[in-house]
Amino acid sequence: MDQRTLCLQYYMHYYHYYMWRRRLLAAIIVCLGMYWYKINVRKRKRKSITYAPMFERDVERMSRLNRMYYGTEANCISELRMRKFVFHKLCANLRRRGLLVDTFHVTVEEQVAMFIHVVGHNWKNRSIGFEFYRSGETVSRYFNAVLDALCLLARDVICIRTIETHSKITSSSRFHPYFEGCIGALDGTHIPACVPIHMQDRFRGRKSFPTQNVLAAVDFDLRFTYVLAGWEGSAHDSYVLQDALSRPNGLKIPEGKYFLADAGYAARPGILPPYRGVRYHLKEYRGSREPENPRELFSHRHSSLRTTVERAFGTLKNRFKIFASQPFFPLKTQVKIVFACCALHNWILDDGPDEYVYDDSTWYSALPRSRRHRRDVYQESQAWAHKRDVLAQKMWEDNLAAQDQDV
Repeated sequence: MDQRTLCLQYYMHYYHYYMWRRRLLAAIIVCLGMYWYKINVRKRKRKSITYAPMFERDVERMSRLNRMYYGTEANCISELRMRKFVFHKLCANLRRRGLLVDTFHVTVEEQVAMFIHVVGHNWKNRSIGFEFYRSGETVSRYFNAVLDALCLLARDVICIRTIETHSKITSSSRFHPYFEGCIGALDGTHIPACVPIHMQDRFRGRKSFPTQNVLAAVDFDLRFTYVLAGWEGSAHDSYVLQDALSRPNGLKIPEGKYFLADAGYAARPGILPPYRGVRYHLKEYRGSREPENPRELFSHRHSSLRTTVERAFGTLKNRFKIFASQPFFPLKTQVKIVFACCALHNWILDDGPDEYVYDDSTWYSALPRSRRHRRDVYQESQAWAHKRDVLAQKMWEDNLAAQDQDV
């Protein structure tokens, strides 16, 4: 067989192979086309879903929002936990500082309103989505955005405003000049927490359910000046306080000033508790004799001032119902919610108290008695224990002198 015949055979073999590939490719394309045609025919036969007009839904949403924060003051306080002026001032501040921005579909006002419905009314994600005509993803996304913004705002509003003696002390002869260096009161409170099963023993303390122990210091205007959240419910208040004092950015007490604390704490620089083992709570003095010695007199007046922190906790929990039950958030988010709500509390009180703030007489009438059984294991400072003795003795001598003048 010569070379020309070999080349011809090779060419014919290659031609047949090429034509076979083209036919195979054409068959595949035809099959895919028929499959695509059948799918589209089935879609056409399927009954289509008709959605409500987006314009009508948006109109209904805006109508509800306008009625919420442009309506009456009573509706705004009930729904948003603050007056209209305070709400719009908050939104304007968050927008001006760039902490929140208006998006194409959701304004800053609506973002904050959804957040407050979660923490103020303890609404769940689906309930918020139903009322605001939003998806669950939208509600969750903007909840976290507002939460982070308020935590940044907390750095500015949760702080010691002034170290001057408050008018509540200077205007009363019962407190002045004995508590002249006092700038507030501090205490711990337990807030329900939702934690994994393997952590529940650490977070279950005095309560029958897991809690986080929150330490807070407040001034006499009921504003929070320091907040430390996230400690286990089984941790004693003294350990939480020790952690707050040892942190680099923790509780800083100005030189010569101090906070009032209950008998669960020890006397130390900046912390002044009452005497242990004597009558202290105001209910213990009702319908009974007056204080009989310097220690009882000091503890009685100490209790009258220290209830400020209890009033602040009561106001916070009355305003934000999310603290009434275990929230379904990660623990890190639960800690941030405490800071955010304390920041909102301070922001609202900057423009004056509202219906969630009880006055002294109303608070005293419903004051519960403490059931603390533990004590601060920290050794009491002799200098501050002596200072407490001096204050108690001076109170007692002045009280006796005032009684002699009345006679």
